[in-house]
Amino acid sequence: QAQLEESGGGLVQAGDSLSLSCVGPGTFGTSGMGWFRQAPGKEREFVAGISWSGSSTDYADSVNGRFTISRHNALNTVTVYLQMNSLKPEDTSVYYCAARDPMRPTVATRPSEYDTWGQGTQVTVSS
Repeated sequence: QAQLEESGGGLVQAGDSLSLSCVGPGTFGTSGMGWFRQAPGKEREFVAGISWSGSSTDYADSVNGRFTISRHNALNTVTVYLQMNSLKPEDTSVYYCAARDPMRPTVATRPSEYDTWGQGTQVTVSS
């Protein structure tokens, strides 16, 4: 089964920056992909999404202007990045990378629209 692997989480202070990466097989080269986050006791929420080519992106209002999603499609791997700037304590969460079916190349904002998920990486922002 195709897998996604996130990395880059950690503990930072408010105002700092952090970059997350997500690596998956090249079969996701035609998939829309996204980042979600889930804090304890809360539902999983959309953070950012990107189309297969990277030409289209979408962001949650809470991160728009601070976070940037990008991707690199290689022959055998796909890497999706989430650059997070001006981090706030409320950004503290487990961040998940997700991929849509390879037949669905567009941006999507609902978890139900994604088929494959990573294990998540913890981001903690101290005040």
